[in-house]
Amino acid sequence: MSVHVLAPAKINLALRVGSPRPDGFHPLTTVFSSLDLFDEVVAEEAEGGLEIRLADEVAGVPLGEDNLMAKAAAALRRKTGTERGARLTLTKRIPVAGGMAGGSADAAATLVGLNELWELGLNADELAELAAELGSDVPFSLRGGLALGRGRGEQLSPLRVGAFHCWVLVTSTRGLSTPAVFAAYDELRPEPHEPAEVDELIEALAGPDLSALAPYLINDLTEAALQLRPDLAELLSSDRALATILSGSGPTIGILCADSTEADLLAGALRAEGHTAIRANGPAAGTHVVER
Repeated sequence: MSVHVLAPAKINLALRVGSPRPDGFHPLTTVFSSLDLFDEVVAEEAEGGLEIRLADEVAGVPLGEDNLMAKAAAALRRKTGTERGARLTLTKRIPVAGGMAGGSADAAATLVGLNELWELGLNADELAELAAELGSDVPFSLRGGLALGRGRGEQLSPLRVGAFHCWVLVTSTRGLSTPAVFAAYDELRPEPHEPAEVDELIEALAGPDLSALAPYLINDLTEAALQLRPDLAELLSSDRALATILSGSGPTIGILCADSTEADLLAGALRAEGHTAIRANGPAAGTHVVER
């Protein structure tokens, strides 16, 4: 038996950051949107332990115990007491270390796939509880759609979708370390502060006018990321579409376009200039089984 699962990338339409809490985590107010850019995990029965392998060679993906997929499998075993084994084959389409929650998506896919493969019967709330233990973005990777995130990002509230969003994602072969970006942010903002609110963005998202979103797309980590990667500034200041935003802690840059035709043309132009540009639309479905 095998189970095929798709898990989406995400982009933060707003990422407001507070000063670190006593546990070291930064409180966030963020708006997540999932994208129709999916990693795929195929879970198959195997004797004994857990084997994780890549369908294609991808640099920067750990396959040992530090992999979030391995941690997700271990969390399921602790929760349920199962000792069954599995082979997980990962097809990566979400950029590695790109600020698009690729590792979190793979963890979510593992939770859903092994819950199905091992016939554990955990419901959505139980899977979400395990997801929150694994990482801040894993619960949203499970849910997908459009959502407001608080806490570390794991406290989710669904948001109304007024229109679908057409994106061009400009990726980089050189990733950015999330801890390094947050450390740079703390140096820039050493005073105690809470994350700002995003009410105006939420109101704009509920309407059909994509241009109304542009003034409210904001990422508090942008200045910190640019300290580490000043080369990103040129694309972030691009005026060739409605708006640009750094995705998460970077270095991927999301460019919001008026429609799919504009997005396709811009992606082609950026590729001609030597950039790696990916087309994606959102909000998209959360983690889901596509084949058993």
